[in-house]
Amino acid sequence: MAPILCVGTVGLDTVETPFGRVDEALGGSAAYFAAAASLHAPVQLVSVVGEDFPQEHRTLLAQKADIEGLETLPGRCFRWSGRYHFDMNQRDTLDTQLNVLAEFNPKLPESYRDAEYVFLANVDPVLQLRVLEQSRGAKLTMLDSMNFWISSAREALTDVIRRVDIVMMNEEEVRQYADTSNLLKGARQIIALGPKTLIIKKGEYGAVLFQRNEQEGRDQFFYCPAYPLEDVKDPTGAGDSFAGGFLGYLAGAGDMSMAHLRRALVFGSAVASFTVEDFSVRRLATLTGDELRQRYRDFRELTYFDEV
Repeated sequence: MAPILCVGTVGLDTVETPFGRVDEALGGSAAYFAAAASLHAPVQLVSVVGEDFPQEHRTLLAQKADIEGLETLPGRCFRWSGRYHFDMNQRDTLDTQLNVLAEFNPKLPESYRDAEYVFLANVDPVLQLRVLEQSRGAKLTMLDSMNFWISSAREALTDVIRRVDIVMMNEEEVRQYADTSNLLKGARQIIALGPKTLIIKKGEYGAVLFQRNEQEGRDQFFYCPAYPLEDVKDPTGAGDSFAGGFLGYLAGAGDMSMAHLRRALVFGSAVASFTVEDFSVRRLATLTGDELRQRYRDFRELTYFDEV
């Protein structure tokens, strides 16, 4: 089975929600992605940590991914601290310490350069471009970004968007990048740059997949709701694990047809629904394929309806 190359952050998160708190738990976009994607396909992880990175976190990552590309530099790990409110869509960033992340210059091990699937997690688009330049065999590339890069590195981000197959942004970021309040207009602007597919994350309301079918001259949409949960403890990493579930399924299936893209979107939403049930990657660490497939079936029942 073809591996997925993932380049992103690995760090230590301190998170407080109305339902608990963790201090210096394993976090970072690459950690969540790897834990989710590994349920479908092998993962090659590229990131950087400091000398203070706990061995227990390194061991867990090694169970979920090939970590030959995890570089250890002198200094302290990237750290992030945040507090969520009862409305889990609202959070306050209390502290961000880049530490060794400020020196991150991704270098792909030789064995990673032929990866067929590449995920560029939310990092500086200049670094995302460097990864693409080192990658030789990618047949499907996907990027995530955020509002900070849209405002501070728009030109570099646009260069990356032009070179990838799938772009993932949330609603606010699509509107900001396209400078429009209308998501459909924004989606069309992004697709016009070159990517085949745009995924718009809608948080607790699910996700939308958008494609332009040039042969038929029409837009194609698929919407997947979020899974209804009674207990949500920590939404940190939900988007990154969604990406892992999505791209992991596609890599495992080896098929990028619209039918498989739809299934992948559901698997992404399914794995993200497990992520938020506990802090850090705790739930993903114990999640089984059988549990994930059962939730996929639950989604099918949730969204199925007959013709009139």
